[in-house]
This record gives sequence, structure tokens and C-alpha cells, in this order.
Amino acid sequence: MVRLARKIDPKRIAELKKKIHDNRYLETAIQRIAQTLTNELLQQRNGQYS
Repeated sequence: MVRLARKIDPKRIAELKKKIHDNRYLETAIQRIAQTLTNELLQQRNGQYS
């Protein structure tokens, strides 16, 4: 399957550049990732994934 790149959105790029320097945003994002990984590992451990 061939993937096509999305068109570049300058407003979105600017928004992401601001967020990458916002410590509060990064802390929240990291916490969300950690929580998701933890939940998935616990589900696997409890046999909820096949």
C-alpha cells in the first residue's frame, strides 16, 4: 500500500512548535502515554487480549 503525505498546514506546524516548548503540555502528554501503556500492559497481563 502506498501512503500519501498530507498537505502541510503552516498553522498546525506553528501550534505544534509552541506546544513542544510548553512544559505543562509535555508533562500531560507524557502522563497520558504512560497511562495508556500501563492500561494496555495490565489488560494483556489479565488475559483480556488474545
